[in-house]
Amino acid sequence: MRLELSRRVAGLNHRYRSHDPAALVAATLNDPDTGRVALVSSFGAESVVLLHMVATRAPETPVLFVDTLMLFEETLAYQREVAETLGLKDLRVIRASEADLAAQDPENKLHKTDTDACCALRKTAPLEAALAEFDGWMTGRKRYQGQTRADIDHFEVETPTRMKINPLAHWGRTEIADYMDRYDLPRHPLVARGYPSIGCAPCTSPVAAGEDPRAGRWRGQEKTECGIHFVNGRIVRPGSLEAEKSEKVA
Repeated sequence: MRLELSRRVAGLNHRYRSHDPAALVAATLNDPDTGRVALVSSFGAESVVLLHMVATRAPETPVLFVDTLMLFEETLAYQREVAETLGLKDLRVIRASEADLAAQDPENKLHKTDTDACCALRKTAPLEAALAEFDGWMTGRKRYQGQTRADIDHFEVETPTRMKINPLAHWGRTEIADYMDRYDLPRHPLVARGYPSIGCAPCTSPVAAGEDPRAGRWRGQEKTECGIHFVNGRIVRPGSLEAEKSEKVA
Protein backbone atom coordinates (compact mmCIF):
# COMPACT_ATOMS: atom_id res chain seq x y z
CA MET A 1 0.00 0.00 0.00
CA ARG A 2 2.80 2.45 0.92
CA LEU A 3 4.68 1.67 -2.29
CA GLU A 4 1.54 2.17 -4.33
CA LEU A 5 0.88 5.54 -2.68
CA SER A 6 4.51 6.60 -3.13
CA ARG A 7 4.28 5.83 -6.84
CA ARG A 8 1.03 7.74 -7.18
CA VAL A 9 2.49 10.77 -5.38
CA ALA A 10 5.62 10.69 -7.56
CA GLY A 11 3.44 10.44 -10.64
CA LEU A 12 1.27 13.36 -9.56
CA ASN A 13 4.30 15.57 -8.89
CA HIS A 14 5.64 14.74 -12.34
CA ARG A 15 2.29 15.13 -14.10
CA TYR A 16 1.49 18.53 -12.59
CA ARG A 17 4.97 19.97 -12.11
CA SER A 18 4.27 22.82 -14.56
CA HIS A 19 0.70 23.59 -13.48
CA ASP A 20 -0.08 26.88 -11.77
CA PRO A 21 -1.93 26.52 -8.45
CA ALA A 22 -5.44 27.09 -9.81
CA ALA A 23 -4.94 24.52 -12.56
CA LEU A 24 -3.37 22.13 -10.08
CA VAL A 25 -6.40 22.45 -7.78
CA ALA A 26 -8.78 21.72 -10.65
CA ALA A 27 -6.73 18.73 -11.79
CA THR A 28 -6.33 17.38 -8.26
CA LEU A 29 -10.06 17.39 -7.59
CA ASN A 30 -10.68 15.37 -10.76
CA ASP A 31 -7.72 12.98 -10.77
CA PRO A 32 -8.55 9.42 -9.64
CA ASP A 33 -5.01 9.08 -8.26
CA THR A 34 -5.81 11.55 -5.46
CA GLY A 35 -8.97 9.78 -4.30
CA ARG A 36 -11.36 11.58 -1.94
CA VAL A 37 -9.85 14.94 -0.98
CA ALA A 38 -10.75 17.56 1.63
CA LEU A 39 -9.40 21.07 2.06
CA VAL A 40 -8.20 21.86 5.59
CA SER A 41 -8.25 25.59 6.23
CA SER A 42 -7.46 27.75 9.24
CA PHE A 43 -9.21 30.75 7.63
CA GLY A 44 -6.04 32.63 8.45
CA ALA A 45 -4.09 35.44 6.82
CA GLU A 46 -3.72 33.86 3.36
CA SER A 47 -6.30 31.06 3.47
CA VAL A 48 -8.81 32.80 1.23
CA VAL A 49 -6.64 32.23 -1.86
CA LEU A 50 -6.86 28.44 -1.79
CA LEU A 51 -10.45 28.57 -0.57
CA HIS A 52 -11.33 30.69 -3.61
CA MET A 53 -9.54 28.33 -6.00
CA VAL A 54 -11.48 25.38 -4.62
CA ALA A 55 -14.82 27.18 -4.37
CA THR A 56 -14.76 28.38 -7.97
CA ARG A 57 -14.04 24.88 -9.29
CA ALA A 58 -15.74 22.50 -6.87
CA PRO A 59 -17.68 24.32 -4.10
CA GLU A 60 -19.00 20.99 -2.81
CA THR A 61 -15.46 19.99 -1.73
CA PRO A 62 -15.42 19.28 2.02
CA VAL A 63 -13.68 22.11 3.90
CA LEU A 64 -12.49 21.24 7.40
CA PHE A 65 -12.07 24.10 9.88
CA VAL A 66 -10.61 23.25 13.29
CA ASP A 67 -12.15 25.45 15.98
CA THR A 68 -9.92 25.13 19.04
CA LEU A 69 -12.33 27.24 21.10
CA MET A 70 -9.37 29.57 21.64
CA LEU A 71 -9.38 31.36 18.31
CA PHE A 72 -9.61 35.12 17.89
CA GLU A 73 -13.18 36.38 17.56
CA GLU A 74 -11.97 38.06 14.37
CA THR A 75 -11.06 34.66 12.91
CA LEU A 76 -14.50 33.22 13.67
CA ALA A 77 -16.21 36.22 12.09
CA TYR A 78 -13.88 36.03 9.08
CA GLN A 79 -14.61 32.31 8.66
CA ARG A 80 -18.33 33.04 8.44
CA GLU A 81 -17.79 35.91 6.02
CA VAL A 82 -15.54 33.94 3.67
CA ALA A 83 -17.75 30.85 3.71
CA GLU A 84 -20.77 32.93 2.74
CA THR A 85 -18.92 35.04 0.17
CA LEU A 86 -17.40 32.03 -1.61
CA GLY A 87 -20.49 29.83 -1.32
CA LEU A 88 -18.78 26.89 0.37
CA LYS A 89 -21.29 24.03 0.36
CA ASP A 90 -19.68 21.54 2.74
CA LEU A 91 -17.96 23.43 5.55
CA ARG A 92 -17.29 21.20 8.55
CA VAL A 93 -16.36 22.78 11.88
CA ILE A 94 -14.15 20.37 13.83
CA ARG A 95 -13.73 20.54 17.61
CA ALA A 96 -12.36 18.39 20.40
CA SER A 97 -15.06 16.52 22.28
CA GLU A 98 -16.42 18.00 25.49
CA ALA A 99 -15.33 14.84 27.30
CA ASP A 100 -11.72 15.16 26.11
CA LEU A 101 -11.60 18.85 27.01
CA ALA A 102 -13.04 18.17 30.46
CA ALA A 103 -10.56 15.36 31.09
CA GLN A 104 -7.41 17.01 29.77
CA ASP A 105 -7.98 20.76 30.08
CA PRO A 106 -10.86 21.43 32.48
CA GLU A 107 -9.70 24.96 33.33
CA ASN A 108 -8.61 25.94 29.79
CA LYS A 109 -5.08 26.55 31.03
CA LEU A 110 -3.15 23.74 29.33
CA HIS A 111 -1.65 26.17 26.82
CA LYS A 112 0.18 27.90 29.69
CA THR A 113 2.02 24.76 30.80
CA ASP A 114 2.26 22.49 27.74
CA THR A 115 1.58 24.03 24.35
CA ASP A 116 2.28 20.76 22.51
CA ALA A 117 -0.30 18.93 24.59
CA CYS A 118 -2.80 21.72 24.07
CA CYS A 119 -2.34 21.64 20.29
CA ALA A 120 -2.63 17.84 20.30
CA LEU A 121 -5.89 18.00 22.25
CA ARG A 122 -7.54 20.87 20.42
CA LYS A 123 -6.14 20.58 16.89
CA THR A 124 -4.25 17.42 15.98
CA ALA A 125 -6.54 14.75 17.45
CA PRO A 126 -9.83 16.25 16.21
CA LEU A 127 -8.41 16.77 12.72
CA GLU A 128 -6.98 13.25 12.58
CA ALA A 129 -10.42 11.85 13.33
CA ALA A 130 -12.07 14.06 10.71
CA LEU A 131 -9.53 13.06 8.04
CA ALA A 132 -10.13 9.34 8.51
CA GLU A 133 -12.60 9.20 5.61
CA PHE A 134 -10.28 10.93 3.11
CA ASP A 135 -7.44 9.75 0.87
CA GLY A 136 -5.76 13.17 0.84
CA TRP A 137 -6.08 16.73 2.05
CA MET A 138 -5.14 20.12 0.66
CA THR A 139 -3.22 22.64 2.72
CA GLY A 140 -2.15 26.24 2.16
CA ARG A 141 1.48 25.62 3.15
CA LYS A 142 4.10 27.50 1.18
CA ARG A 143 7.88 27.17 1.02
CA TYR A 144 8.51 30.79 1.89
CA GLN A 145 6.80 30.42 5.28
CA GLY A 146 9.87 29.13 7.07
CA GLN A 147 12.69 26.61 7.26
CA THR A 148 10.42 23.71 8.22
CA ARG A 149 8.43 24.29 5.02
CA ALA A 150 11.27 25.14 2.65
CA ASP A 151 11.30 21.79 0.85
CA ILE A 152 7.62 20.90 0.60
CA ASP A 153 6.36 19.66 -2.76
CA HIS A 154 2.92 19.80 -4.35
CA PHE A 155 2.15 16.21 -3.38
CA GLU A 156 3.54 14.37 -0.34
CA VAL A 157 3.10 10.98 1.28
CA GLU A 158 1.77 11.72 4.74
CA THR A 159 0.79 8.27 6.03
CA PRO A 160 0.88 4.86 4.36
CA THR A 161 -2.67 5.49 3.13
CA ARG A 162 -3.01 9.27 2.79
CA MET A 163 -1.36 12.07 0.85
CA LYS A 164 -0.99 15.77 1.53
CA ILE A 165 -1.47 18.28 -1.29
CA ASN A 166 0.08 21.76 -1.27
CA PRO A 167 -1.08 23.66 -4.38
CA LEU A 168 0.51 26.95 -3.25
CA ALA A 169 3.86 25.44 -2.27
CA HIS A 170 5.90 27.44 -4.78
CA TRP A 171 4.07 30.76 -4.47
CA GLY A 172 5.48 33.71 -2.54
CA ARG A 173 3.96 36.76 -0.88
CA THR A 174 3.74 38.68 -4.17
CA GLU A 175 1.70 35.99 -5.94
CA ILE A 176 -0.60 35.63 -2.93
CA ALA A 177 -1.21 39.38 -2.71
CA ASP A 178 -1.74 39.71 -6.46
CA TYR A 179 -4.33 36.92 -6.43
CA MET A 180 -6.23 38.54 -3.55
CA ASP A 181 -6.24 41.86 -5.40
CA ARG A 182 -7.28 40.32 -8.72
CA TYR A 183 -10.39 38.73 -7.24
CA ASP A 184 -11.03 41.36 -4.55
CA LEU A 185 -11.03 38.74 -1.82
CA PRO A 186 -11.84 39.62 1.81
CA ARG A 187 -8.84 40.09 4.09
CA HIS A 188 -8.48 38.76 7.61
CA PRO A 189 -8.85 41.89 9.80
CA LEU A 190 -5.90 40.97 12.02
CA VAL A 191 -3.39 41.17 9.15
CA ALA A 192 -3.61 44.97 9.11
CA ARG A 193 -2.92 44.94 12.84
CA GLY A 194 0.41 43.15 12.52
CA TYR A 195 -0.56 39.47 12.44
CA PRO A 196 0.79 37.86 9.24
CA SER A 197 0.32 34.39 10.74
CA ILE A 198 -2.72 33.76 12.92
CA GLY A 199 -3.37 30.92 15.31
CA CYS A 200 -5.03 30.72 18.72
CA ALA A 201 -5.39 33.99 20.60
CA PRO A 202 -3.33 33.05 23.70
CA CYS A 203 -0.36 31.87 21.61
CA THR A 204 -0.25 34.47 18.82
CA SER A 205 1.28 37.94 19.02
CA PRO A 206 1.89 40.76 16.52
CA VAL A 207 5.02 40.64 14.37
CA ALA A 208 7.38 43.59 14.04
CA ALA A 209 8.74 44.83 10.71
CA GLY A 210 11.56 42.61 9.49
CA GLU A 211 10.62 39.64 11.65
CA ASP A 212 9.82 36.21 10.22
CA PRO A 213 6.06 36.06 9.42
CA ARG A 214 5.63 33.23 11.94
CA ALA A 215 7.65 34.91 14.71
CA GLY A 216 4.44 35.74 16.53
CA ARG A 217 3.43 32.09 16.91
CA TRP A 218 4.42 30.70 20.34
CA ARG A 219 6.78 33.63 20.82
CA GLY A 220 9.70 32.87 23.10
CA GLN A 221 9.47 29.12 22.55
CA GLU A 222 11.30 26.76 20.23
CA LYS A 223 7.91 25.54 19.01
CA THR A 224 7.12 26.68 15.45
CA GLU A 225 4.33 24.31 14.36
CA CYS A 226 1.06 23.26 16.00
CA GLY A 227 1.55 19.57 15.24
CA ILE A 228 -0.91 19.29 12.38
CA HIS A 229 2.10 19.39 10.06
CA PHE A 230 5.24 19.27 12.20
CA VAL A 231 6.49 19.00 15.75
CA ASN A 232 9.95 20.44 16.27
CA GLY A 233 10.46 20.54 12.52
CA ARG A 234 9.50 16.88 11.92
CA ILE A 235 6.27 15.24 10.88
CA VAL A 236 5.37 13.14 13.89
CA ARG A 237 1.60 12.96 13.80
CA PRO A 238 0.11 9.57 14.74
CA GLY A 239 0.35 7.23 11.77
CA SER A 240 2.77 9.41 9.82
CA LEU A 241 5.89 7.92 8.27
CA GLU A 242 8.15 9.97 10.53
CA ALA A 243 6.23 8.76 13.58
CA GLU A 244 6.92 5.19 12.54
CA LYS A 245 10.60 5.96 12.12
CA SER A 246 10.73 7.59 15.56
CA GLU A 247 9.17 4.51 17.14
CA LYS A 248 11.71 2.22 15.49
CA VAL A 249 14.62 4.36 16.71
CA ALA A 250 13.23 4.38 20.24
